[in-house]
Amino acid sequence: MPAVPVRHFNQISPTRTFRLGDHRLTYIPDGSVQLHPLAWFPDSTPEEWQKRPEYLDAEGFLAGSIGGLLVEYRDRALLIDTGYGPQHIPAALTHPALGVLEGGQLLDRLAAQGRTPETIDTVAFTHLHDDHVGWASVSSSDGSPLFADTPLVTSGAEWRSGGRLRAARTAPRGVSDGDEIFPGVTAWVTPGHSPGHTSYVISSAGARLVVFGDVMHSPAQVGRPDWRVSLDHSPETAVRTRLRVLKELSQPDTFGFGGHFADVVFGRVVADRSGDRWVPVD
Repeated sequence: MPAVPVRHFNQISPTRTFRLGDHRLTYIPDGSVQLHPLAWFPDSTPEEWQKRPEYLDAEGFLAGSIGGLLVEYRDRALLIDTGYGPQHIPAALTHPALGVLEGGQLLDRLAAQGRTPETIDTVAFTHLHDDHVGWASVSSSDGSPLFADTPLVTSGAEWRSGGRLRAARTAPRGVSDGDEIFPGVTAWVTPGHSPGHTSYVISSAGARLVVFGDVMHSPAQVGRPDWRVSLDHSPETAVRTRLRVLKELSQPDTFGFGGHFADVVFGRVVADRSGDRWVPVD
C-alpha cells in the first residue's frame, strides 16, 4: 500500500485540484499570511500550542494560504475570491495578530490553468476583506478593473456593510441563502467573521463541497470551534456559525474547502474519540 503522507500544517498550500462529479475545482494560490496563534485565537494558551507544533512555522506563526477557488463546469468558469493582489506588507506594518501578508500570484496561476479574467463567467466573494477582493480591486493597463465585464456576486448584507471592493464598475449582485450563482453552486450566508459572510455549496454527482471561507482559518479550529477569533466582526456569532458548518461538513459525501488552510485546502471532517479533525484529501 502507498505510504500515507505526513501532514505538517505549517506551510501554505500549492495549487491543488479536486474533482467533484462534473465539476473541476482548483485552488489558485495568490500569496500567504502569517497568523499569530495567541493573538488570533485569544482563548487559546501557549500550552495548547505546545501540543500542536505541526501547525506552527519556524517563527511560531500559523501559516495561512491566500488565493481563490476556480470552479469549472463544462466550458464555464466561476472564481470564488480573488486573493490579496500584488502587495507585500512586512510584519511590522500589519495588524498585531498578523505577520507577513503578501499576494501577487493569482493571475499567473490562473494562466497556468488556461484561464484569464476574461474567461471567468462569474466572480463570487465569501466576503469583502482585502485578502479576498484584491485582484478585483486592481486595474488593468487601460485603467479598467480586471473583472470589469464579469458579474460579481456577494450577499446583500455584505455589500451593505461597506466592504472593500473599490474598483468594481458596478455593484455586485446580492444573493441570499439557497440562490444558485453558477450551475450546481448555491449561496449559504454564514455570518460572524463579517456581517454578510457567505459560504458556497457545490453539489455534483450526489456529493457536496462547502467553500466555507473565513468561517475557519486553520485546520486547528476543526477540533476547537469554540476558540474565538480576534478579528471576527462578531466572535460569538462566528462560533455558532462554525458549529453549524462543522455539522454539515460531518455529513456523508460532504467535503470542505478552507481557503486559508495550510498544506491541503480540500478535506473532510472526521469524528473520533478525541473529537472532530480535518482529514486532507488530495
